[in-house]
Order: sequence, then C-alpha cells, then structure tokens
Amino acid sequence: MVSPLVKKWEHRERSMSEREHENIRQKREELAEREAEQAAQRPVAYDADGQPLYAAPTDQVPPATSMPHQVVHVARATEPVPVEVSEETRKRHEDSKKHFPWLNLSEHEYIISAIRRHPIGMWGPLLATGLSVSMMFILILNYPYFSDTIGLPAESFGLILLIGVLLAILFLIGGYLAIWVYMNNRFFLTNESVIQEIQASVFSRREQTVSLMNVEDASFSQRGPLQTILNYGSIRLSTEGEETTYRFDYVADPKEQIAILNNAVEAFKNGRPVEGPAAENDKN
Repeated sequence: MVSPLVKKWEHRERSMSEREHENIRQKREELAEREAEQAAQRPVAYDADGQPLYAAPTDQVPPATSMPHQVVHVARATEPVPVEVSEETRKRHEDSKKHFPWLNLSEHEYIISAIRRHPIGMWGPLLATGLSVSMMFILILNYPYFSDTIGLPAESFGLILLIGVLLAILFLIGGYLAIWVYMNNRFFLTNESVIQEIQASVFSRREQTVSLMNVEDASFSQRGPLQTILNYGSIRLSTEGEETTYRFDYVADPKEQIAILNNAVEAFKNGRPVEGPAAENDKN
C-alpha cells in the first residue's frame, strides 16, 4: 500500500511537469511569432534598381480611433458692445453725411477727400453739341438760299423749322446727359475705405468699396503734353489677394491725390488716426 507521502510527492512531480510543459509551449509560441515577424520583414525579391520588395508592409499604421464629439459652449453678450466715437469724429461724420447723403458710411467714418473728374473731359460733348446745334440754326436761317439752289419748295420752311428746332433740342439733351454721366463718376477717400462710383450710362450705375487695409499699391500716371500742362491724369489702385485693379481717369492733380491716399493707407495700417483735407462741400 502506497503511503500518503509518496502520493504527495507524485502529485508535486505531475504539477511541476505540467508547468514546465506550459512554459515550454509559451516559449515556442513566442519564438514562432518572432520568426514570423522577422520573415515578414525580410525582402522576398528586389526590383531593377536594387530596392527590396516585401510580401507585406513593414510599418503597420494602427487604425485611427474615433474621438468622442466635444461640445464647447461660448457665452456671448446679447447686445453688441457700442463703439466709442469721439466728438470730433462724430462731427466730421455728420458733415460727411450732410454733404454726401447717398454714401453708406459707418458711425465713425467720414470723408477725407472727394475726387471728381477734371473739366477737360467735358470739352468733347460741349464741342459736339455746340457744333450740331449751330448747324441746325445755320440750316434754318439759310433755308431760302438752299431752297433756291436745290429747288426745294418755299412752303416747306415751316416743317424744316420745326424739324431743326426739335433736332437742336435733342442735341442739347444728349450733350447734357453726356456731361452728367461724365461728372457723376466720383472717387471718395474716407478714414476707413475707398469708394468709387461708376456711372457708365444714364441707367447704369455701380459702386465699389475697398478697405484701406486691402490696398497694396496706389499710383498715378500722366501721359502726353496735354495732361502734363493741364495737370490731370489717372490714378490706379491694386488690392491684395484678389489681384483686382481699380482705375479712375481724368483726375485733377493726381500726384497730390495719390499722396493723400498713400498717407491714409499707411496711417490706417499702422493704427494711427487718418488725417487729410476737409471734404468737398458739394452735394453734386
């Protein structure tokens, strides 16, 4: 009969043997995994340039884990904070609104310079209108001579007179509208922006506004002896980013206007008060 001590020893031997077998099995599995990883990292072939080719990617990027959505609550005032406007700025703003009521100016914005076109541009419509009206009156006053020369009936003088007067009135209206369209092209410099009103025709009008912060370059040009003698020319603005160019022709004293504009742009970008000559007191 086997004693209890012998049974205990046999049980211990079996337990130690099982643990050893389990350790050996785990070591074999780890060794097999390492060998598989090493085999995957070995190149299976080489390309024409001698670069190694692998059966599987060597670097495995772990899948991105989805982050939980975060909600951020920002507190904000129900009413905007009013901007403090000095008394001088308010007065200049009111004067600008009084003289140019059609412009959309902010509470702290005022006109520094109102640039209008040089009168030289009106010479063309004035000469054309004057010449056309003069020809109509010459035709009317000399109709008896023309009727005898050409052989027109003298009884048609009344009809010719009516037609001539109507044509003269039409020429006068056309000349006035041409001058009105020309003079309604205007250029305004404020302490914050540049506003250009473009009147292409009687029924075509548009407005362009550019912040002084976006003005990249401002220059002027005078071409030919006539522009130099009469001191008029063109001013040109280019903006940042969009590569947009704004041009205003027939400007009186363009050099001085560009100097005022460049000073305003530099002061605005550097955070200094924008100063300039008083706005032109003209509602037209």
